[in-house]
Amino acid sequence: MRILAVDPGSKRLGLAISDPTGRIANPLAIIPHVSRLIDAATVAGQAAAYEAGLIVVGQSLDEQGRPTFEGRRAARFAAALRAQTSIPVILWDEAFTTQDARAARIAMGASRKKRAGHLDDLAATILLQSYLDALLPPNS
Repeated sequence: MRILAVDPGSKRLGLAISDPTGRIANPLAIIPHVSRLIDAATVAGQAAAYEAGLIVVGQSLDEQGRPTFEGRRAARFAAALRAQTSIPVILWDEAFTTQDARAARIAMGASRKKRAGHLDDLAATILLQSYLDALLPPNS
């Protein structure tokens, strides 16, 4: 089953998709933020086009595990997305995905100029891979 991940932001949404086995996450797209309802419809359309069986929405949490301001915004987006599709939608902790995406880009040897670009799809990929890794049984 393919899984679509969304890294929601106030300017852009990063999308990532898993391979058909649900083991490897890959960047998919960066969507400019328009409005919650239009963004949800766009993401629902992408999920349907890629035959995703699940949508994972990144949610930022504070040190006590409570949603931050952006995390509450992500929860509202997830609710709008649920209204647009019959595909199950879950929230997943997106802690440090953008920082990890920046570090990954540096590790790949990207020039400083190329590192300055958007990291939204890469952050969504890291979010999705953390979800996929959590599903794996130990020692697999």
